[in-house]
Amino acid sequence: MGGYLEKLGYLSEGITREEGRTPTPVPFLTIVRSSRESKRHQGVLTPSFCLILQGEKKLYLGGEIYHYAAGDYLASMIDLPASSEIVGASQEAPYIGLRIDFTTQEIASVIMEGGIDMTAKAGDLSAGAFVGRSDDVLLSGFERLLKLGGRPSEEIRFLSDLIKKEMIFNLLVGDYGHLFLQRALFDQSANGVGKAIRWIKEHYADAFTVEELAKACSMSVSGLHHKFKAVTTMGPLQYQKQLRLQEARRLMLGGLAGATAAALEVGYESPSQFNREYRRLFGLPPLQDMKAMRNASASTEEFVI
Repeated sequence: MGGYLEKLGYLSEGITREEGRTPTPVPFLTIVRSSRESKRHQGVLTPSFCLILQGEKKLYLGGEIYHYAAGDYLASMIDLPASSEIVGASQEAPYIGLRIDFTTQEIASVIMEGGIDMTAKAGDLSAGAFVGRSDDVLLSGFERLLKLGGRPSEEIRFLSDLIKKEMIFNLLVGDYGHLFLQRALFDQSANGVGKAIRWIKEHYADAFTVEELAKACSMSVSGLHHKFKAVTTMGPLQYQKQLRLQEARRLMLGGLAGATAAALEVGYESPSQFNREYRRLFGLPPLQDMKAMRNASASTEEFVI
């Protein structure tokens, strides 16, 4: 594995040595680089597969702390409010990672086209994100993606989609397949926790009760609480609150709204409640947080590796 990681690091540095996120010619592949440690920051972990080539990170999800380093990957199947920090990065040994974005629909498509038996690894629901260890088969997929850069854009799009499908297939049938194969997340027509998560994402600014959500998903209140927390590490109302606050932060950081307008936009009726909950999550009141974020040239639009 060490040889593959060095090769991937060399290929990625041939594309960019810029700090932060750098898109590649492959539409869904991003290179992330940092030459300094980062403080723990809040964000939303979106559906993605993130491989560390060099360095180390910590992910805080619910009450769990995940440590992952070179050769490890972080996979997320749903949007999950979380926080992370880069550990020990320096100019001499920067953090370098590769990120592939995907959708649950893409995974569901590979399951169907590949004839993968979802019942074979069925079990209790687990968190919608996890850390795994890569192997040479997986790393070869990243190598082929990075080497597509010199081809015409039409060829890159076609070939990269095939490689992405192959990588998803290998993950589904590999050692960590049982963590990907969670029917509640990929069965788009089924009632249950997957439907509840999608509804909140689409209606995070709307008020609802857990009783109403459980009824709409044909679940008991206790069943919804148990399964929702198993997958997201939090209850439905807390999940909604964090999505609201993350969106409000994005609006303010992008200059699209002030604090009061952002609060109203995401569903808050009380500015004082918004300020109180914002400070509890991000550590500072909205205006102070915006000043600190802009001074640090940071962005919370998307949670990266």
